[in-house]
Amino acid sequence: MKTRVSPESFAAWARACTEALGTARAEIDALNVFPVPDGDTGTNVYVTFESALQAITPSSDEPLAALVKRYVDAVLLGARGNSGVIMAQFLRASLPLVAEADGEEVDVARVADAMSTAATAAYAAVGHPVEGTILTVACRAAEAAQEAVAAGADLAGLVSAVAAAAREALVRTPEQLDRLARAGVVDAGGRALVVILDTTERLITGRFVPAPEPVVIVPSERADDAHALDPDGPSYEVMYLLDADDAAIPDLRRALDALGDSLVVVGGDRLWNVHVHVDDVGAAIEAGIAAGRPYRISVTHFAEMTRAQASTDGTRAVVAVAAGPGLASLFSEAGAVVVPTSVGEPLAVSAVLDTILDCGADDVVVLPNSRDFRVVCDAAAAQAREAGVHATVIPSWTQVQGLAAVAVHDATRPFDDDVVAMTSASRGTQHGAITVATESGMTMAGPCLVGDVLGVVDAEFSVIGHEQAEVARLVLDRLMSGSAELVTLVTGDGLDDDVVPSLQRWLRTRRPDVELVAYDGGQARYPLLLAVE
Repeated sequence: MKTRVSPESFAAWARACTEALGTARAEIDALNVFPVPDGDTGTNVYVTFESALQAITPSSDEPLAALVKRYVDAVLLGARGNSGVIMAQFLRASLPLVAEADGEEVDVARVADAMSTAATAAYAAVGHPVEGTILTVACRAAEAAQEAVAAGADLAGLVSAVAAAAREALVRTPEQLDRLARAGVVDAGGRALVVILDTTERLITGRFVPAPEPVVIVPSERADDAHALDPDGPSYEVMYLLDADDAAIPDLRRALDALGDSLVVVGGDRLWNVHVHVDDVGAAIEAGIAAGRPYRISVTHFAEMTRAQASTDGTRAVVAVAAGPGLASLFSEAGAVVVPTSVGEPLAVSAVLDTILDCGADDVVVLPNSRDFRVVCDAAAAQAREAGVHATVIPSWTQVQGLAAVAVHDATRPFDDDVVAMTSASRGTQHGAITVATESGMTMAGPCLVGDVLGVVDAEFSVIGHEQAEVARLVLDRLMSGSAELVTLVTGDGLDDDVVPSLQRWLRTRRPDVELVAYDGGQARYPLLLAVE
């Protein structure tokens, strides 16, 4: 079987990797004990990939090389944290070599050489490479790629061998790094790289590779001690982008190396991403000024990231993702700060994070209002916590669940009590919707044709019909229970005029004790959202 890389297939790979990292984000965060146990490696690598994904929109007339160039530049600009910056260097060194095969059959030798180049570049970017980290996993993966080529493997065989070698190297990281052994975990950055390689294997071979079982070893010391910040270590993480000549970088490396540890400098062609842990923040920034023009400077105080509890008397805000102008108005009227989006459109982590930080509140409740936005909001909340904001994501997986949650929000309650009340309101809301099929296919309710009206109950297509009013009544009937008190309808684009009156008449006949309210949400794709509380 011949495999070719196109702009579309590359974009699909980038999207799949981002989604896989989003799924594994919390797991990788929990593994994070080296170089600093700040619990953010999964979030940082996910944000690094997500920011790059936002930068690419493949079109039929854009060469693959140009698309990859935009992607790797965006990876560098969006790289966060130690592992995120190393991963950016890995991608910058490998992807352009693979992109040279635009429209041609992929050469396995070229892929193997790209992985070797990437592993070498990653090692070179780190001030003091340490074995038992993402660098070790990358090196073993590259060695496996060369061995596969020597054995005459095709592309599927190569990526399978590479992924297997990376998984094996990850399991062995506690044998190489005492910090991991004391905590009883594998390396977080290495786990992130394994996620990328496993995803690549799945896309190339079609085989699903389950996540490895958690590594359990006998710690040589109490695991809690391994997760504590070193009181003698640097207090701050400093990151910035740098506009500088390549010739200025060696002096910059030496200057920063003398100031602290965890030094990583990646980039080229006057665009560099600098990461270092130091006590003297000013000196680290001044070193950048001496080399060129630092910008987008980020400073994180590690002590702030270990705050065990939220403020009890600080200001509070609610941030809600709204999928239509009417819904945005409803959330705003309820006192929430809105992140506008549209159904089916991607949501950037930066959009949610900027909104959280711009609130100026100490405590922030985030309402994703869509399962698709859960990972994005989780990542934004994690970054907000790094900045000192206590942000919590409520499990509101639909717009109507978000409306139910914000309706019971009470800033005068203790924060934890408010979160519990909002979560209970969200989970206690039965939700449904109607939409119109845009293509033929098979659903949980049976086959559907283009133009059929589909009824959604608890995120599943459960009803198929021809009339919106009929399908909406069937959906509402399934949502109703003996304890129902309130029905909420949110109307969107394309709703027939008779739907809401029909539901009002049906409810007066069947359940006159239940109140019904209707709002204009203006959302696309779903002409009607329904909720029963």
